[in-house]
Amino acid sequence: MTSSFPTSTPPAQLDVAADLLALLRDTRTEPRPDTQLEALTLAVAADLPVLLWGEPGIGKTAALTQLAEELDLPLTTVIASVHEPSDFSGLPIVGDDPAEQGVPLAPPDWAVRLVRAGRGLLFLDELSTATPAVQAALLRLVLERRIGSLQLPSGVRIVAAANPRASAADGWELSPPLANRFVHLRWAHDHEVVVRGLGGTWPRASLPRLDASLLPQAVDRARRAVCGLLGTRPALVHRLPSTETRRGGAWPSPRSWDMALSLIAFATAAGSSRDVLSLLVRGTVGDGPGLELLAWLDRMDLPDPEVLLADPAAAELPERGDRRQATLEGVVEAVKARPEKDRWDAAWTLLVRALETGAPDLVVVPATTLAALRREDWDVPEAIERLAGVVSVSRRADRSVARATTVGAGR
Repeated sequence: MTSSFPTSTPPAQLDVAADLLALLRDTRTEPRPDTQLEALTLAVAADLPVLLWGEPGIGKTAALTQLAEELDLPLTTVIASVHEPSDFSGLPIVGDDPAEQGVPLAPPDWAVRLVRAGRGLLFLDELSTATPAVQAALLRLVLERRIGSLQLPSGVRIVAAANPRASAADGWELSPPLANRFVHLRWAHDHEVVVRGLGGTWPRASLPRLDASLLPQAVDRARRAVCGLLGTRPALVHRLPSTETRRGGAWPSPRSWDMALSLIAFATAAGSSRDVLSLLVRGTVGDGPGLELLAWLDRMDLPDPEVLLADPAAAELPERGDRRQATLEGVVEAVKARPEKDRWDAAWTLLVRALETGAPDLVVVPATTLAALRREDWDVPEAIERLAGVVSVSRRADRSVARATTVGAGR
């Protein structure tokens, strides 16, 4: 007699589906330069609230999930737009004797879990769809890390995400007080990162390695940069934008300048690139003031003209073209301020070194200006002969352009 029952039970289709999902989720990470991910990690290390701006589906949530895993921080996600203001300010709980004990504000369960863990990554998602009342309730959480009667521990980092108002569901502009509490980072996809990630390998986020020997120098550099710029540009200390949209982003205030100072110190101690520093500074005080601060940092980092003039044969000039030209112009200005024969000769030696180690066109303007500083009793150094060809070619090119312009205007 043959049994009507199968000898073995085939796997349930949902189990097979689960196996397939597990294979799809089996990805790995690799160390790979990623400017925006490094900027995010550096701001998290600096313990500053970060707000990621990007279109829906760009990968903001995935980046935060991966960051939490790499930093070994428990991730707590709170969708700001589905909460009431009391969820962040705390629910009043009436005790036995309110007149004696007061009315405490009970925190939500996720805040209690964060306090118990002592560390974590608090992710406030969909911030731009939160109502103005909820945004107001978030002010104390973001700045003071207080929610209800609880104080979040120092091991908790806060990161938020938002979509631009045009692509957010029932979106609101961020209120200026809330916006000014964040480091704003524009989140965009990198084609190569996405393609390689879909292939199973995503970039790895890791905390920046801070050089302990550079900490005092990093703090001094940050303070000199911010204080130096604001000392000459006092109007930048506080500038509230005139439009509602710009007020919901990064703009300069004493609070945001303090954040920029911290980020410069962290970026310096970590040896971060200028691109990373640019994202952080512009995301804190805005594009205009941020670019001015970056330019001020560039000038600060230029070699001292007096040091270069003291030993021109051993001088090391910057590699980057704009910084090298600024250095040479600074040397010429130093000679102009104190014109002496030995300093004039040393400047020519520096220009020759610049000609031999960089683009020739960078020495044209400094050489022309330096030649005009010659006194009648100063002998012409041999170095000028090596530069004469460059200056002559430049002048002929200028005359050719001028003639072409004149002919074109006459037609």
